[in-house]
Amino acid sequence: MASQLQPVRGTHDLLPDSYNQHHRVIESASAVARLYGFARMDTPIFEFSEVFHRAVGDTSDIVTKETYTFTDRGGESITLRPEFTAAIVRSFISNGLQQNLPFKAFYAGPAFRYERPQKGRLRQFHQIGAELLGAAEPMADVELIALGMQTLSVLGLKDSVTLEINSLGDAESRAAYRDALVAYLSQHEAKLSEDSKMRLAKNPLRILDSKDAGDREIIAGAPTLHAYFNEASTTHFAKVKAGLDALGIAYKVSEKLVRGLDYYSHTVFEITTDKLGAQGTVLAGGRYDGLVKLMGGQDVAGIGFAAGVERLVALMDSNVAAAKPVATVIPMSEAAEAEGWKLAQLLRAEGIATDIAYKGNGKKRFERANKMGAAFAVIIGDDELSNGTVTLKNLTAGTQETIARDALVEKLR
Repeated sequence: MASQLQPVRGTHDLLPDSYNQHHRVIESASAVARLYGFARMDTPIFEFSEVFHRAVGDTSDIVTKETYTFTDRGGESITLRPEFTAAIVRSFISNGLQQNLPFKAFYAGPAFRYERPQKGRLRQFHQIGAELLGAAEPMADVELIALGMQTLSVLGLKDSVTLEINSLGDAESRAAYRDALVAYLSQHEAKLSEDSKMRLAKNPLRILDSKDAGDREIIAGAPTLHAYFNEASTTHFAKVKAGLDALGIAYKVSEKLVRGLDYYSHTVFEITTDKLGAQGTVLAGGRYDGLVKLMGGQDVAGIGFAAGVERLVALMDSNVAAAKPVATVIPMSEAAEAEGWKLAQLLRAEGIATDIAYKGNGKKRFERANKMGAAFAVIIGDDELSNGTVTLKNLTAGTQETIARDALVEKLR
């Protein structure tokens, strides 16, 4: 029975201290997103499976190996969302938002993938992200990257990360490259990993993302994607780089950088760190101009990114102050108890975080106040009751003063 009382493998509890860090990431990212005109939205944590199968691609690892998919009581195939982009696009289409372009959305919440739990990977994890629909211009790519970098800067992570960018080109360029890549990889097929052998027929560009050491050696000699770019692809990427240069955003071009989902085109990017071991990507995204049409909407351009909250928390300074009461009310007599509760409630109604213990003598209540890190103790005893006053003690400085009860709110502010 004891094993039944543990969290499911690959999940974890957000206890108050860790939740404080988690909340800080989401609130900080949301505030930065608002500066760029992105509004918060949420979608259900599960969708009809077709939403993800159509968008993510039936040959991707996410669909073939990692989705939590089940049949509900109505016989419908349901999938817990493994990522947010497809769900945001579904919402964009089904709510008729295609007339309100550009559409800018920020999101935060849990996602689910059935994969082997390891450091930096969970089966229920949390993401923040942004999606921009209806802007095909290269500066939209630049703006999304700038938003991601500013978010990390606000979290104090700017010096811990590196921006890597690449372009996958448009559909015409990728088709030409695909033929060349398949021709090259076919010569080495016998030495490819089993996963890459399957991808060779279905999705050869994904082989460039392989982590297998043998695959990496073969990939090192593969033709480069950029050599097969048409003029439109070359121009788009050049304008993205020029835009980043103009904003002073440092980057490096990584021609082997691809994204794990089938719907990406043109610009892709990752913000990485060397401080989290093998799981070094903390924010990643790219352009997906064909996705809305693929999912049944109009031909609307799109670009977005996502970042793992748990990975960001792992990078952040762990000494984030937990929420502490500003004041602790300490009744010193039985007669003062009821007045103490009324006083605590008054302070809370005025927006002042206040704690009051349920029981204990004055000594124990002071110990609790110090343990909780309260800034002030509001002491009320028989003398204070009769005089309409309180004794306000600064728990940091150790000083105290007697003030009128009706002056307490303003004093604490």
